Amino acid sequence: MKHYGLPKAQGLYRPEFEHDACGIGFYAHLKGKPSHDIIKKALHMLRQLEHRGGQGSDPQTGDGAGIMVQIPHEYFRVACGKMNLPPKGRYGVGMVFLPEDEERRAYYETEFNKIVEKEGQTLLGWRTVPVNIEKLGKLAKQSKPFIRQVFIAASDDLTDELAFERKLYVIRKQAEKLVENNECYFASLSSRTIVYKGLLTPEQLDEFYVDLQDERFRSAFALVHSRFSTNTFPSWERAHPNRYLIHNGEINTLRGNVNWMMAREKQFVSELFGDDLQKITPILDTNGSDSSILDNAFEFFVLAGKKLAHAAMMLIPEPWFWDEEMDEAKKAFYEYHSCLMEPWDGPTAISFTDGKQIGAILDRNGLRPARYYVTKDDYIIFSSEVGVIDVDPSNILYKERLSPGKMLLVDLEQGRIISDQEIKEEIAKEKPYRKWLDEQMIALRDLDIPETVKPVDNLVTLQKAFGYTYEDVEKTIIPMVTEGKDPTGAMGMDAPLAVLSDHPQSLFNYFKQLFAQVTNPPIDAIREYIVTSTMTLLGKEGDILHPDASAAHRIRLETPILSNEELAALKTNPYPEFACVTLPTLFTDDLKQALDELFAKADQAMENGATLLVLSDRGVDEKHVAIPTLLATGALHQYLVRKGTRTNVSIIVESGEAREVHHFAALIGYGADAVNPYLALETIRQEVEKGNVALSYRDAVRKYIKAATDGVVKVMSKMGISTVQSYRGAQIFEAVGIGEEVIEQYFTGTASQIGGIGLAEIAKEAKMRHEAAFCTSYQDGTLETGSELQWRRNGEHHVFNPKTIHLLQWACRKNDYELYKQYSKLANEERMTFLRNLFEFDETRTPVPIEEVEPVESIVRRFKTGAMSYGSLSQEAHEALAIAMNRIGGKSNSGEGGEDPNRYVKDANGDWRRSAIKQVASGRFGVKSHYLVNADELQIKMAQGAKPGEGGQLPANKVYPWIGKVRGSTPGVELISPPPHHDIYSIEDLAQLIYDLKNANKDARISVKLVAKAGVGTIAAGVAKGNADVIVISGYDGGTGASPKTSIKHAGLPWELGLAETHQTLMLNGLRDRVVLETDGKLMTGRDVVMAALFGAEEFGFATAPLVVLGCVMMRACHLDTCPVGVATQNPELRKKFMGKPEHVVNFMYFVAQEVREIMAQLGFRTIDEMVGRVDVLRVSERAKNHWKAKHLDLSRLLYQADGPRTFARPQNHRLEQTLDYTEILPAVRPALERQEKVELHLPIRNVHRTVGAMTGSEISKRYGEEGLPEDTIRLHFTGSAGQSFAAFVPKGMTLELVGDANDYVGKGLSGGKVIVRPPQDAPFASADNVIIGNVAFYGATSGEAYIRGRAGERFCVRNSGVHAVVEGVGDHGCEYMTGGRVVILGSVGKNFAAGMSGGIAYVLADEEDWQKTANKELVLFEQLEDEREINEVREMIIKHYRYTGSRKASHILAHWETYVSKFVKVIPRNYKLMIETIQTLEQSGLSQEEAMMAAFETVAKRKKAAVSGVRVLQAVAK
Repeated sequence: MKHYGLPKAQGLYRPEFEHDACGIGFYAHLKGKPSHDIIKKALHMLRQLEHRGGQGSDPQTGDGAGIMVQIPHEYFRVACGKMNLPPKGRYGVGMVFLPEDEERRAYYETEFNKIVEKEGQTLLGWRTVPVNIEKLGKLAKQSKPFIRQVFIAASDDLTDELAFERKLYVIRKQAEKLVENNECYFASLSSRTIVYKGLLTPEQLDEFYVDLQDERFRSAFALVHSRFSTNTFPSWERAHPNRYLIHNGEINTLRGNVNWMMAREKQFVSELFGDDLQKITPILDTNGSDSSILDNAFEFFVLAGKKLAHAAMMLIPEPWFWDEEMDEAKKAFYEYHSCLMEPWDGPTAISFTDGKQIGAILDRNGLRPARYYVTKDDYIIFSSEVGVIDVDPSNILYKERLSPGKMLLVDLEQGRIISDQEIKEEIAKEKPYRKWLDEQMIALRDLDIPETVKPVDNLVTLQKAFGYTYEDVEKTIIPMVTEGKDPTGAMGMDAPLAVLSDHPQSLFNYFKQLFAQVTNPPIDAIREYIVTSTMTLLGKEGDILHPDASAAHRIRLETPILSNEELAALKTNPYPEFACVTLPTLFTDDLKQALDELFAKADQAMENGATLLVLSDRGVDEKHVAIPTLLATGALHQYLVRKGTRTNVSIIVESGEAREVHHFAALIGYGADAVNPYLALETIRQEVEKGNVALSYRDAVRKYIKAATDGVVKVMSKMGISTVQSYRGAQIFEAVGIGEEVIEQYFTGTASQIGGIGLAEIAKEAKMRHEAAFCTSYQDGTLETGSELQWRRNGEHHVFNPKTIHLLQWACRKNDYELYKQYSKLANEERMTFLRNLFEFDETRTPVPIEEVEPVESIVRRFKTGAMSYGSLSQEAHEALAIAMNRIGGKSNSGEGGEDPNRYVKDANGDWRRSAIKQVASGRFGVKSHYLVNADELQIKMAQGAKPGEGGQLPANKVYPWIGKVRGSTPGVELISPPPHHDIYSIEDLAQLIYDLKNANKDARISVKLVAKAGVGTIAAGVAKGNADVIVISGYDGGTGASPKTSIKHAGLPWELGLAETHQTLMLNGLRDRVVLETDGKLMTGRDVVMAALFGAEEFGFATAPLVVLGCVMMRACHLDTCPVGVATQNPELRKKFMGKPEHVVNFMYFVAQEVREIMAQLGFRTIDEMVGRVDVLRVSERAKNHWKAKHLDLSRLLYQADGPRTFARPQNHRLEQTLDYTEILPAVRPALERQEKVELHLPIRNVHRTVGAMTGSEISKRYGEEGLPEDTIRLHFTGSAGQSFAAFVPKGMTLELVGDANDYVGKGLSGGKVIVRPPQDAPFASADNVIIGNVAFYGATSGEAYIRGRAGERFCVRNSGVHAVVEGVGDHGCEYMTGGRVVILGSVGKNFAAGMSGGIAYVLADEEDWQKTANKELVLFEQLEDEREINEVREMIIKHYRYTGSRKASHILAHWETYVSKFVKVIPRNYKLMIETIQTLEQSGLSQEEAMMAAFETVAKRKKAAVSGVRVLQAVAK
């Protein structure tokens, strides 16, 4: 039989890790007039989106393309003449993918015909769809199904059109149950719409489906979709459109949504479906992609009687929780529906249709692009990009974008567009939702909460029984109370994994948090809190198909974390419908039996009417051991989901074990509705009584709960999830070291790639902890010190301990290889800390003489130092690494803090301080054209091992003047790196940034840094298809300057797993030879390098070890700016203590390479290339087989070998020679480049012309450095719709004028150039009201000017650090994270303006007053324009805007300047204002600018440590 769909799991590859993204669009006639022209234009639109789709190892096979249209009745009447079709709407058509094998095909058709007959409908016949396979790619041909259409007539009793649709659905769902091995699939079966799709490129769609070419094939609309999947495995059915919707994005909460739906469907009753209901379950087909599962849910709700818009609002609600401005009825609708189901959360643009209405909706965060035009002749063009269909500008009525959470609805029967407001108002008023909520909803505070509850008697004994250490109390619990946040650590993890530790470990430590990278973005839960919600509802969930008042009868909590007093109130609440039963989670001997008893007790309690179940481990004593809380919670949740009763109760966990953020996140993620950490709270009570916490008990508890809640929100946001409701039960974790059986039974669906321990070992660890508390001969009142994060003499093993640090430093300082060998023996063999320590080499291999092995000088060229920013490291340390790596021909990495241009020039002695790798991270600090051309490799940092899915922050007191200068910001003002790259929300966005950077430096390799997690191999395959040259897999244990301890310990995987999975998956995809694989994360010795090569790496990164060589002693105080050895500090006094030298690092690299050679000789390898991927030389060691926990690991998956080339061989094709710069612009501007002569050029531009100007700009930067050329030397005029990244990284001397409009990322990284965008002169639409450029314009721009006549999308000028821009309106999150520059906004302003804005100034003249209510006031002040000089500067910017764009708005404002000047609102960050004023005052007192900056920094930033109370003092100083 032929292979259909995805391959089976093998090695570390799992098919369920697949992701996809895409370009979407629809074209429709508003009055519903069908034509063939609509089909043709829609197919053209699809071809214009080709760069958003993907191709894999076979360029002729796309990832999938398709089109959904109305059933072309006239065409089918002719094509199926013999069938005698009934009138339109009285028959349905199925588009069916069948097996090529005739016998199997006949079987499916016969079975299907029987179902049709059984359901009382009439089979009209089957038609073979005419196809042309000439143009198909090789993979598409091999996997092509046999495509047939089936025609079914409606029976006479079905008069209602929707009833017939429902009947067709029932027929299809029954037919799907017969399918084996995915060999039959229904693309569509409907009386209204039909889907033509397949494993095709957009070019091939109509060439393959001959029907689409016929003039008689007509429709009033067409939805199109071009797919980019992370894999290259052939799958015809995964192409879109699905049956109701096309989807660009990712559902992050899928696992939970599926489980909750499964639990609900057993409770469903539907009058519309009647007895057919059992024929259609399970409603969700979990073999499909996330998009198709969402489609299943959407389809069911629509057929069960909900309107299209209602279903969309339920599944993808707006963020209503914090929105004070939202219409009350709409807010009530969302709040009420939150009682019925959780949001399907993630970055999403969806277009949906039932054939009569077409809608589109954007996720709450606006993370996908969606633009549309409406024309005067009644057409609408909606797409991911503008410019996909040519329209005469004089025919355009208006241009718009879909904003976050908003909906667009086209009603073909009414012949009009229904606005977001109208449609939502209508739906929100269908039922009295607010009345129901007011009458039924109970807030927790309405219950009778006692003042205090009885404290526990034996606190210390219980703390010991639950594994508390002094470190837990002092370094976690107390800081959560005093600092109000999850505590920060540094230098990463160098202690063993839980499954390799000799000490008993909490079950929580076996679970690692998942995080978003590439295929979806993490979100910034701090600066964008408006999209988050921690609201939690307790009690029985209502019936989603029969919404009534009773569904709102729930208890509402503001946070899922409960105090002891609140839990007491819940246990004794007076409402019979919230009956509460406490189930003890204790065991004596048999853990399995205890769990089974727990399930039985839960069933019994529910039968007796309980709706709140409290799982409690209070009651631990000599005889009773606590069941690990996570196990009890996960087990009961899964048991109830399977039974279909989970939605009838809430699970509340009363736990002595839960005490840190990771614990709370894991419990909620595995199904807990609320958590009460009673022992942690008792610990706080004791610390308050002892006087260690200077707060009252009640305040201390409040602060702890807030810190824990914020921490959970941060963990969710790493995965891009914004509400606790959708995080609950979503299982956003993977396990390391837990066996299949436990996972299958109690944590169903969680990835656990190498198996591990079972219930017996889990019970043993619980008992060991318990015995330490109860079975010791002497009872003392002190806890163990604890040593998870810091080395302690008798504590947990750390590979960097005083002995290894000392040996390594002396070996490298003395250049003594023997000493180094002592160090490497300790590092390699002392303990099993890392997975690589579980293997040994095959002793039976034939060695080769060491003289024949690749020399040291050649091996070290593969070595790199880690990405550590100038800012986290001192100048001395940063430059020492660069000099050392340049001496040996390796590469150092600049990190994300920019680099001083002086370092690009060689020193007198021949040393070079330039970092060969320049990093591009989310903050884009110092990323300008000149920086990019001075690199051999450009690295996009998608995530960092120690804190994947998080951004960073450089506190104000570390932004010394020299740091501010290199980062292009103001000294003494904090700098924020956002969690996501704001130009990478999906895989096709990453492909775009790779393309941008390749245009900005065509000679550099483009590298993408990922962090190991289950599924990273699949993401890496997508990255390879996105044309990366190098892929780095970082281990979770990598170092960090500052990261929450939760992340250091609990997020990401060891690189061994990530690297092996990536190598295997790339080989399965036929992509391994397109990229170079690199790895890093606590690489310490030559043996580590050999292991990395055997698992698939060709290049190797070191960061912690070289820092230790330069003097680091692992104080783990990097984030405090107090490094005693001058490595990780900016403090000039401490920097004097730096003793490191480049030669020490050179010695280390040579030692490692020499050790690598010795091992290669022993294994019989002459070159590194021969060794890559040769896992066959590894054996699992005896030591591993004898370890009480490690012996259960299944390491065979790490040793799986796929066939094919194992190393890089075929360079990527970046298609640079097809760019507009290469073909048209560069040849024309030669005189300007060579002789600085002025050049002017006029060109048409289309959306497929991307990154225009970047390549030309790079040539200027190469020749003229940071200075660039004189203003307006090169003037380029374009007409049309510009593709993404128009004018990216353009330096001084270039002016780009665009007449038309542009897509996302205009002026990204602008480096001194000038950008002008305006509508055509004769455009009838008023430009100020129309969207003219896309989202995320001028991201990370460092200098230059911009004049935009029209509105911009979301996140205008995000992280701008120097551009002066004028724009006529912005979307949400405008000026986010801005650190410099000036922005004038003449028009509307979206929500959350100025979030995280720490520098620069915005001047807003808004159309409406209320924008200030929705702005983010955390860091900024709103002031009037008063200073004359400033007023003139603003006026000058508006005059230029008028001069360049002819803006009517500008001319009106200038004509009435006196009236308008008082209406401007000046938005300026507080700290920035203070710093600027202080500098000015000091300059006036006679100091030079540099002296003034340093003095101001000393005055302001160093005082800032005294926190907010000192602000008044500072203002006095400034005055």
